[in-house]
Amino acid sequence: MENKKIYIVLTRTNTILSRMIGFIKDDEYTHASISLDRHLSKMYSFGRKYTYNPFVGRFVKENLNEGVYGRHDNLHGLVMEIEVTREQYRKAENLINEFILKKDLYKYNYIGLINCLLNRESCNNHRFLCSEFVYYILNKSSIANFNKSGNLVRPQELLNIKGRVVFSGNLKNTNWSGKACSESELIPRYQYAEI
Repeated sequence: MENKKIYIVLTRTNTILSRMIGFIKDDEYTHASISLDRHLSKMYSFGRKYTYNPFVGRFVKENLNEGVYGRHDNLHGLVMEIEVTREQYRKAENLINEFILKKDLYKYNYIGLINCLLNRESCNNHRFLCSEFVYYILNKSSIANFNKSGNLVRPQELLNIKGRVVFSGNLKNTNWSGKACSESELIPRYQYAEI
């Protein structure tokens, strides 16, 4: 039986919060999203509820041409493809659907962000950082286990998951989206130990 694929999208916008996190942690990527399809037509994460208000965060469905992303002509990012079993894919899909159905329960984990910057554990079942959410889905689906508190998993660290980078560059360049790449066109897979 053929395996399925899940996509992790890492970005760095020019928002004040993104620049601050990048400066403090010296990370290339400061935001993470997850998608269950190669076209990235539906990406999920935790971020701004309102495009111009960084103080109200929640579970969000993202689109590369709307919201904060819509304000960028050049969006630095990376798309990583992770091969998973059908069972892992089904678990991830069910978890995301739970978040969609109960989206009003969930808020952005601002305290977790401060604690992450200070390298302190801080978990709350109804509050998530963007990378904490992506890691939660991957962990509960038996895809990844970093053996640490979810709020300490930064977007950059998701590159430690066994997968391959299928795109790196300006995510506003839509020529890559959904195209069937040959092995020679793909960026070489990051070489990390299997989890």
